[in-house]
Amino acid sequence: MFNTKRDATPSLAAALADTLAEISWLDMARANQLPPPDPWSIWLVLAGRGFGKTRTGAEWVRNLVETGAAGRIALVAPTAGDCRDIMLEGSSGIMTISPDWNRPLYEPSKRRLTWPNGAQATLFSAEESDRLRGPNHDAAWCDELASWADPQAVWDMLQFTLRLGKHPKVCVTTTPRPIKLIKDLVKREGQDVVITRGSTYQNAANLSDPFLAAMKARYEGTRLGRQELFADVLSDTPSALWSLEWIDRDRVASLPWGNLTRIVVAIDPAVSSGEDADETGIIVAGVDAAGVAYVLEDASGRLQPHEWATRAISLYKKHNADRIIAEVNNGGALVENTIRSVDPNVSYRAVHASRGKVTRASRSAPCMSRAAKFITSAHSNNSKISSARSLRISPERPPATRPTDLMHWSGRSLS
Repeated sequence: MFNTKRDATPSLAAALADTLAEISWLDMARANQLPPPDPWSIWLVLAGRGFGKTRTGAEWVRNLVETGAAGRIALVAPTAGDCRDIMLEGSSGIMTISPDWNRPLYEPSKRRLTWPNGAQATLFSAEESDRLRGPNHDAAWCDELASWADPQAVWDMLQFTLRLGKHPKVCVTTTPRPIKLIKDLVKREGQDVVITRGSTYQNAANLSDPFLAAMKARYEGTRLGRQELFADVLSDTPSALWSLEWIDRDRVASLPWGNLTRIVVAIDPAVSSGEDADETGIIVAGVDAAGVAYVLEDASGRLQPHEWATRAISLYKKHNADRIIAEVNNGGALVENTIRSVDPNVSYRAVHASRGKVTRASRSAPCMSRAAKFITSAHSNNSKISSARSLRISPERPPATRPTDLMHWSGRSLS
């Protein structure tokens, strides 16, 4: 399939000199950055920010190529930009850590790396799962899987491509989030999955002191710190009214688009839009003839007023919605004015909250726990729809700051 003898250019003497001068990765790496002993099919590296996950994955790929263990490799990242900027050209990426004598040729138009020995790696964005239909691979490196837009769909398509060689292998490097795919892989530990766990602080020697001090002061001891620094796979908050497991349990593959009798776009504007501000919640909700409610899309984010208004109106037109509704406790007439400044002709309704968020949420949760109604939520790219007895809008991304408000007002407008 590929030639294990390297090209004669550069010269053998030059290659030997570079090799002798190079500090071996085996000498530099920590034990938990090296591949586990066989047998395994999936090496899952769950580690905190700054652990050295990218270097771990890049060196694993490099070793596969240099030893001839693999010749058709898939490189999958959350976006095409992440593939290029992190997996290839980042400070620990494949192009950066490769010696001159064995640096691959990168062809951006073909999304392909080609090494002197003929081995190839193809870049894939997790935003386009269908790109994985057709290719064959004998290895794959998946980076930041927990941040993929639609992890299960992309993962499934990738598995179908791993049909070359005697024992195809996958290396997954990611900071964990409590999504279903991560939980499923963790359950397979000791079978075909080997898990390496590590924290940010294990790589302290290669991280700046100000960064470490800031992380420790701000995040250590918090739930976010447990996830991002110590790589804990967190379960739901013990006091939460809704469970992520409900979302995973009630997923549906498609929606009855032709049978939706009413669709609305709901907005819950944040007071500010800075880095530490709450998100402006934006969802699209619909109801069918049987009274089943669906959340069709979650477009929440930290946005300036003109940005959230433009986004909401874009969704209004995209889904051919009947109305835009907005909670105006914070903003009053300014909310409508902002929307009208973008498009004065949209159908709009303002709503006011007379009770607190907890009160409204507490009244809805028991109904959903008894399956009184189903709410679906979609990934941002709408390639997969998730049904849930839950008010968390998008299970594969951080939920909107005020999902209970959005669903409360959506439900009233749909009924």
